[in-house]
Amino acid sequence: MKAIVAIIALSLSACSSDMAQGVPGTEARTPIPQPMDSVQIHPVYHSSLVLQYKNITIYVDPHTGPARFAGYPAPDLVLITDIHPDHLDTATLAALPLEHARIVAPKAVLELLPARLQAQCNLLANDAEVDLDNVLIKGIPMYNLPPSPEAFHPMGRGNGYVLTLGAKHIYISGDTQGIPEMRALTNIDIAFVCMNLPYTMDVDEAADAVLAFKPKVVYPYHYRGKDGFSDVKKFKELVNAKDPVIEVRLVDWYPAE
Repeated sequence: MKAIVAIIALSLSACSSDMAQGVPGTEARTPIPQPMDSVQIHPVYHSSLVLQYKNITIYVDPHTGPARFAGYPAPDLVLITDIHPDHLDTATLAALPLEHARIVAPKAVLELLPARLQAQCNLLANDAEVDLDNVLIKGIPMYNLPPSPEAFHPMGRGNGYVLTLGAKHIYISGDTQGIPEMRALTNIDIAFVCMNLPYTMDVDEAADAVLAFKPKVVYPYHYRGKDGFSDVKKFKELVNAKDPVIEVRLVDWYPAE
């Protein structure tokens, strides 16, 4: 089993660890013991992560090969946000142990899945909800501003997600800018927020959006763009200069190949 990078207890009174591997701005902290009732967060790569809650394992946007997931249990749920290859990787999906998994995806993704996986897919539109394995999943819009059919991410095609795991609400942004629907979120305990130009937003826009919806904990992720890595340390400084209560956790999402 891979090392648990961060453990989110149902009480957020204790801080979890950020394990740095050389990306500028990441930090290292001392791990804490795993509580009995927790969400375990495993950054995998770029847009990919694994969440574990009790006996439920959730893969988010698995891509770039099944080896990255070899140390984790087979998933119960797989969430896919969009059609681009760093979110929808049909070769990786075909090689993963998905025999007992349910896939949750928007229509544009479902249409690109092989027939075998389409049969396992729950179609979820923006603002719709589905309850699978006692996990409430809500589709959240994700798109570029201003909205345009020609944008990298047009309105309505992809999904961000809000998951309810026990008493915790977890937001996964997918590829988006700081849209009104993100800013209007409430009661988010843990957020994963993208920031990479020219595809999504810069750190200033991401920080401004996070300050609007005020998650308890935020992880910058998906922060490598066309010209390299976004400055996640600056993101943390911008957020905490205006709201020191928000815990910004900096983790290396780009381990050595």
